[in-house]
Amino acid sequence: MFITLTPNPSVDATLTVDAIARGEVARATEVRREAGGKGINVAHVASAAGFDTLALAPSDESFAAMVHSAHVAFQRIPTPNPVRTNTAIVEADGTTTKINERGPLLDDATRTATESSLADAVTRADAVVLAGSLPPGAPEDWYAKLVKLVRDHAPTGTLIAVDTSDTPLIQLGEHLPEGAPDVIKPNAFELAQLVGGDGAALEAKASAGEIADVIAAARALVNRGIPEVLVTLGGSGACLVTAAGAWTASPPPITVRSTVGAGDSSLAGYIMARLAGLAPAECLRRAVAYGSAAAALPGTGLPTPSDLDLTNTHVSTYEETPEP
Repeated sequence: MFITLTPNPSVDATLTVDAIARGEVARATEVRREAGGKGINVAHVASAAGFDTLALAPSDESFAAMVHSAHVAFQRIPTPNPVRTNTAIVEADGTTTKINERGPLLDDATRTATESSLADAVTRADAVVLAGSLPPGAPEDWYAKLVKLVRDHAPTGTLIAVDTSDTPLIQLGEHLPEGAPDVIKPNAFELAQLVGGDGAALEAKASAGEIADVIAAARALVNRGIPEVLVTLGGSGACLVTAAGAWTASPPPITVRSTVGAGDSSLAGYIMARLAGLAPAECLRRAVAYGSAAAALPGTGLPTPSDLDLTNTHVSTYEETPEP
């Protein structure tokens, strides 16, 4: 079974506009509202691909109804607080501006219930994805603690992935190797947060096709105890680094409609490929194909296998350039 936990879920509101001029009125040409949050999105993609999936999240009843209406198996962890709303403003050229609420305060009772529900669910898990921001009130190192909780309760060999950013990500890095998941999926900026580099500089190099520093930073994480580091690079594709080697992938040609959910789709594609026993290069191919397919869909449009363009998603083995 494919289990996801989203500690800070959201209602994703996507407003499509022709263009934004700061301080001016913009009229939406399309409005979409969907149940979201990173783990919810991952579960949605996996479920659409035929995987036995269960998404967990602390939420109110109205949010649970939204998830169920999307045909995703969902276990609600009761909380008295309404789920936050995250708003994405998508311009006609695909430029996306995101405004995320912090979310409701996580009280001790909800935190205990979340940990208990996760411990029970993962006893039958093949893969567990812990994803998204942490709500106010959550321990900053909660993800490291949750990784250990999953290790203690899941069957041996269960694949554990974490996808987060900022302080929760930095704290995860502070708890390596004992809090290490099997897979982590940062973008270039988040990768720099983990290794203490310049995020803007790393992103700029990656966008220009210069990925040597990205590979080196990912390899540093592998050496610190994370076996598989999948780095998403937006329109430049992605790279995968493990102890066995490194691979890069370029995306198929698409017209970007919205980047909301693209990274989540990439992670889902990668984990599904891992569960299918595919080789690292093929896992990376599916990660990039899924992310690209999501970016070509409107709103939090999440892809199905029929949306993938695997043929035009190209993967190469990364070869180190010898020093002179």
